Amino acid sequence: MPAKYDSIGIGYNRTRQADPYLTDRLYALLDPVEKNHYLDVGCGTGNYTLALHQRSVQLTGVDPSEKMLQEARNKSNAIEWISGQVENLPFEDRTFDGAIATLTMHHWQDIEQGLKEICRVLKKDSRLVLFTSTPTQMKGYWLNHYFPVMMETSTRQMPALELVTSGLENNGFTIMEMERYFVKEDLKDLFLQSGKHNPMLYFTTEVRSGISSFAALSNREEVTKGLDRLAQDIETGHVKKVIEEYDSDEGDYLFIVAGT
Repeated sequence: MPAKYDSIGIGYNRTRQADPYLTDRLYALLDPVEKNHYLDVGCGTGNYTLALHQRSVQLTGVDPSEKMLQEARNKSNAIEWISGQVENLPFEDRTFDGAIATLTMHHWQDIEQGLKEICRVLKKDSRLVLFTSTPTQMKGYWLNHYFPVMMETSTRQMPALELVTSGLENNGFTIMEMERYFVKEDLKDLFLQSGKHNPMLYFTTEVRSGISSFAALSNREEVTKGLDRLAQDIETGHVKKVIEEYDSDEGDYLFIVAGT
């Protein structure tokens, strides 16, 4: 699994920046207390860890990829960056006062075990803030029109909302809140659906390299053909109709807040 993370990331820090709006929402939903200690699960190169740290949130970042952790360490030595899998977190029981996990659950090997481990390392009355997508939401991405095999694979990898909610409830959490997120035109974190309003983003190799669906779950032939078709539809204006056909009120991503 770490090798998969290591294969994602040419220019990752330039294309996967902490988005100000998403940082605001993570902060508000986590509702951190000064001097308390929080965990960023699947921190990657630490973009959101650092963004919250700059708001005086004390965080430890954990990730299975040493390559990404090294990038995080290069950004800040004021944050503790730890190598580890969510299914076997290298921390004592009741270590943290809360946790975040942003766009990482689809990489976990075992959702139930991962949530059990997070609950174990959280103190009583802590919050866990998950930022993820659901298969239902992903079916509303217009990318399905141009990259159907890649999107089918990506959607299949994404844990269903029912799996996440039952996993939370089975492992000591109470679901407190859910908040749908619709991709905004000024999004700075260029993840899969980031080009919702700007299809031209996907023609940039660096952007695709920072998206796991393109970097690890696609084949070159489909991507090439899909981009050619997308270019033609942009030129003719047909892409607007395609985007409209995939418009959905389900949201593009989802915040889930759960308490211990």
